[in-house]
Amino acid sequence: MQPQVKPANPNFSSGPCSKRPGYDVSQLDLGTLGRSHRSSVGKKTLSLACTETAELLGLPEGYRVGIVPGSDTGAMEMTMWSMLGARGVDVLAWESFGSGWITDIVKQLKIDDVRVTEAAYGVLPDLSTVDFNRDVVFTWNGTTSGVKVPNGDWIADDREGLTICDATSAVFAMEMPWEKLDVITFSWQKVLGGEGAHGMLILSPRAVARLESYTPPWPMPKLFRMTKGGKLMEGIFRGETINTPSMLCVADYLDGLAWVKSIGGAAGAIAKSKENLAVIEGFVKENDWVHFLAQEPATLSNTSICLTVDAEPAQVKAMVKLLDSEGVAYDIGAYRDAPAGIRIWGGATVEVSDLKALTEWIVWAYKTVTN
Repeated sequence: MQPQVKPANPNFSSGPCSKRPGYDVSQLDLGTLGRSHRSSVGKKTLSLACTETAELLGLPEGYRVGIVPGSDTGAMEMTMWSMLGARGVDVLAWESFGSGWITDIVKQLKIDDVRVTEAAYGVLPDLSTVDFNRDVVFTWNGTTSGVKVPNGDWIADDREGLTICDATSAVFAMEMPWEKLDVITFSWQKVLGGEGAHGMLILSPRAVARLESYTPPWPMPKLFRMTKGGKLMEGIFRGETINTPSMLCVADYLDGLAWVKSIGGAAGAIAKSKENLAVIEGFVKENDWVHFLAQEPATLSNTSICLTVDAEPAQVKAMVKLLDSEGVAYDIGAYRDAPAGIRIWGGATVEVSDLKALTEWIVWAYKTVTN
């Protein structure tokens, strides 16, 4: 029979992700709207977004946080264009976004000394093969595969190269060994349920040293420039953005940060996301026709939770469409390049009660389309 209780919030998209519980756009502090982002109030607000991020994440001393254009993609692009080429590069990929960084490094930047290590959807590549005398580019969590690196133990403390980590669906949801990461990028529209178009760039002192000691051989677009006269443009990391940001989006981001603080900081957000994963783990254990795409339990993502179903691809699509038409779950189809399946966002902005209700409806949808 059709379940009686629907999720109170049917938004389970993996980006842009669900707004926080209790979100109300009318409650945002909109004092900066209509003001220049370079005014004193504009710069103060942008600077606050950087400092609050650093404080909530517990970043090490000397790490810088900046707001950059182009979401997580923009933050990664400006990093690769500005820093790569000084030494050989190891780039890892096990899903579509990591594969995109390979394309940029090999075909766009055309760096000569590149080692590519790839794995199929559902598994990690062999991390033991990474050479940390080289720069290393990787995603922490595969948003389209539901596979994350289990920890940072595989990253060398005495590395010579930089570790450049796309962590857009991991920051504020997973424990991150900041001291082992030299560049970290993420976007507001993932774990915090913020708005798109803005990226966050976190640099270690080692990354800053690279920027100040190395000049790439290719022309540098204005949006990617982080140095002037061989010195870091410190203003970028004090709220003086490269281009004009949306102050409405900034207000939305600050609202998200305040909410994280209210639930116990990053640790509280991580715990909430893990509780969400536990709901799906129980669901998979109880139903032998649904499986995690991730093959190893230690690599299970607690944000982009990817599932496969014992059904034909057309039937899986029918399930997704049925749940959408019933107003139960929106945007839960697998990523277009991934194996057919279901992808459920499990970040902290999603409630356990909604996930529990969703799983009952998934069972109903499966039986409906396969019987």
